[in-house]
Amino acid sequence: MLPEISRSMLKNAGVLGLFALVTVGGVTLLQQGTAQRIQAAERAAQVRALGEILPAGSYDNHLLDDTLLVDDPLLGNRRPQAAYIARKDGQARAVILQATAPNGYSGAIRLLVGVNADGTLAGVRVVQHHETPGLGDKIELAKSDWVLGFVGKSLSDPAGEGWAVKKDGGEFDQFAGATITPRAVVAAVERALRYFAANRTHLLGLPAEPPTEAVAEPVAPSAPQENRP
Repeated sequence: MLPEISRSMLKNAGVLGLFALVTVGGVTLLQQGTAQRIQAAERAAQVRALGEILPAGSYDNHLLDDTLLVDDPLLGNRRPQAAYIARKDGQARAVILQATAPNGYSGAIRLLVGVNADGTLAGVRVVQHHETPGLGDKIELAKSDWVLGFVGKSLSDPAGEGWAVKKDGGEFDQFAGATITPRAVVAAVERALRYFAANRTHLLGLPAEPPTEAVAEPVAPSAPQENRP
């Protein structure tokens, strides 16, 4: 028979073990519930952000469920990201790309860049940044309407050097005391447009264009040679 102290120790160990199991189980359930709530909140935030770029009625599919995984240095992302395809009556009408401006004043600036099928911008939204409050944070729609200036722009409007802030000879406004932030965003949006232009067929699911056949140029007849003795 075990001494009284040994039985007491075994009893206490059992109680502690049961308590540990209950605690771990409770924490696990709490984490799962919290993760599900966070996922739901993130999905709702994504839906709102995407809905701000494309007007209601311009598409009839669920954007979060119609995506392509894309990865290209022009987009500036560290890893592949989803591109959201907007369709109307089964036809791709626009694409919303996730892009990153790595050179903001206080770090990377994450963007959503909506591009219509014709290559014009449907809209741009900033989804994450660490820019200076009262200065660089004017890239947020909640702080100013600066970001709305991208709507309708394309690689040809403005063309070439026009894709820069006015201080650098371009067409986009900068902020007083904060040029670096808008400069970074403008450059990132222009790069996203170049990515779309280079990958339009794939992004929109269009049939591949047939290769252009080279047309041989007619050969001019040679002058008749004179017969000489």
